[in-house]
Amino acid sequence: MSELTTNLGAVQQIHKAPAPDHSTSMFPRLGPGLVTGAADDDPSGIATYSQVGAQFGFGMLWTMLFSFPLMAAIQEICARLGRITGVGVAENLRRHYPKSLVYAVVLLLCVANTFNLGADISAMGAAAQLVFGGAASAYAVFLGILSLLLQIYVPYRHYIRYLKWLTLVLFAYVATAFVVRVPWSAALRATVVPWLSFDSGYWMALVAVLGTTISPYLFFWQTSQEAEEIRANRGQFPLKRKPSQAFEQLRRIATDTKIGMAFSNAVAFFIILVTAVTLNASGTGKGIQTASEAAEALKPLAGQLAFALFALGIIGTGMLAVPVLAGSAAYAVSEAFRWRASLDRRPRQAPQFYVVLSAATSIGILLSLVGIDPMRALYWSAVLNGVVAVPLMFMLMSLSTKKTVVGKFVLPAYLRSAGWFATGAMFLASLGFLAFAIRGAH
Repeated sequence: MSELTTNLGAVQQIHKAPAPDHSTSMFPRLGPGLVTGAADDDPSGIATYSQVGAQFGFGMLWTMLFSFPLMAAIQEICARLGRITGVGVAENLRRHYPKSLVYAVVLLLCVANTFNLGADISAMGAAAQLVFGGAASAYAVFLGILSLLLQIYVPYRHYIRYLKWLTLVLFAYVATAFVVRVPWSAALRATVVPWLSFDSGYWMALVAVLGTTISPYLFFWQTSQEAEEIRANRGQFPLKRKPSQAFEQLRRIATDTKIGMAFSNAVAFFIILVTAVTLNASGTGKGIQTASEAAEALKPLAGQLAFALFALGIIGTGMLAVPVLAGSAAYAVSEAFRWRASLDRRPRQAPQFYVVLSAATSIGILLSLVGIDPMRALYWSAVLNGVVAVPLMFMLMSLSTKKTVVGKFVLPAYLRSAGWFATGAMFLASLGFLAFAIRGAH
């Protein structure tokens, strides 16, 4: 009798499940991968890419081609882990590693994210001031609070749709490239033929670019979003419980992630390109330190349209990145302490999660008001990300290759190879960053 009841329940579940979407449109099928990739081009990332283009011209365009497969591999590994287990990074770490190690990783992530939030919110305020006039601090407070309220009061399934559409603001940087005159043959040659220099500034910039494209908060966010998608959609289950869904879901994850990371790196490519042909070519790029300074410097060189597109893009990407930074911290802390964590629940249903979310965003707003030096904030954020990234990537790779964690869905050979290569590249990049930081301190 119990077996008959179980079978009837399974049949009912099948009838309740939504029919698969056979739409030919690609955009509706994209989700966590697209949003994660777009969030990587936050105002802090724009500042890094602007400095690289302004100082080295086309010299670092090749890094976008080099980092794409590494970034795509590690993010696909994170997404698979979330879909297979149904929980985020911190929860998976808590189940298989000592609590003290998990708490240390989560603490460093939260501190790095908070510095990054302060720099991003400050950049959004400065960009709004350039476009609309007024006080940068007032814009920073307004945009920071608006982002927080949207996260708290808009249900996940609607909010993630808003974030997906917000990714389109990044096309502002692609459009800017066609407003200015670009020597495409030289640019494409620099993209496929790496240029190396033994100058310490070059290597610091190289490490900054890699650290910007492969960041721990992206690992936590995409893994948690895959777990969130399971909770938000009736008829979907962790793949360990429902292996029959694996083919469709793993194929979707691979496509979503590759498109998201390709989009991210393409936008970064165009930011480097635009600042190279304007600021570097004119010799005015040496003093550029923030994204808003890069936008302002474009006005006399590339015209009002290029300036407006660049500045408005900073505001749009900030609105996309702030919830990802704050949300990844909230998911990490909540999972580490076994609190209920979900953007799809109301604040009273997951109070600790929303307290962490609110605290991270609020501290970021306060940092933007106390006159935080954006470059120093990004410097310490990069140091902390470098400390966290390599051991975290090592643990993610280890978890994703253990049958006790992922069952029969261990990583295929190509992902395992790419993931370990990405981990090694980040290890060398972190060593280089620390070496130059120590040399600079002396």
